[in-house]
Amino acid sequence: MSDGIAKGHDQHTEQSNHKKEMSRRQFLTYTLGATGGFLAAGITIPMIRFAVDPLLEKGEATDFVKVTEVSKLTTTPIEIRFQVNQVDGWVESNPELIAWLRKDEAGNVTALSPVCKHLGCTVNFVSTDNKYECPCHGAQYTNEGKNLKVAPLPLDEYSVKVDNGSVYLGQIIPNHLTSK
Repeated sequence: MSDGIAKGHDQHTEQSNHKKEMSRRQFLTYTLGATGGFLAAGITIPMIRFAVDPLLEKGEATDFVKVTEVSKLTTTPIEIRFQVNQVDGWVESNPELIAWLRKDEAGNVTALSPVCKHLGCTVNFVSTDNKYECPCHGAQYTNEGKNLKVAPLPLDEYSVKVDNGSVYLGQIIPNHLTSK
């Protein structure tokens, strides 16, 4: 009886040892899978970093750009063209922007964006009517940029800084005027 128990014990030990062993096929499968995963991660991580890196960088506040002298401004708006340094991802450029500048009776300087709030065309100032008009669809704005006709919102403004008789423009902000 002890032989039967010993044989059963030997068979059980032999089966458990057999289960713990790894076949060559399993070894190759695990090794190739791990190697492939390592290589895929080595290629994928830099690509993800390349795509996400510009999003992770802190945006710097746009510096103000000198555009003209206060003495050149009147109550009638004048068109000013200026360039800003723009960094978009990895591309750095100097696009030309336009602003309509005027000085009110109190001497406050305002700068309006020429982009129509209807469909994005460029507005022109019509001095005979003392208002801005959009040539595309007939939108009209007051001298201060308040919307009169067609456009749902007033013209946007540039943030303005006056220092030592010079006018500096910054980022575009929503107009402080209410619509209609």
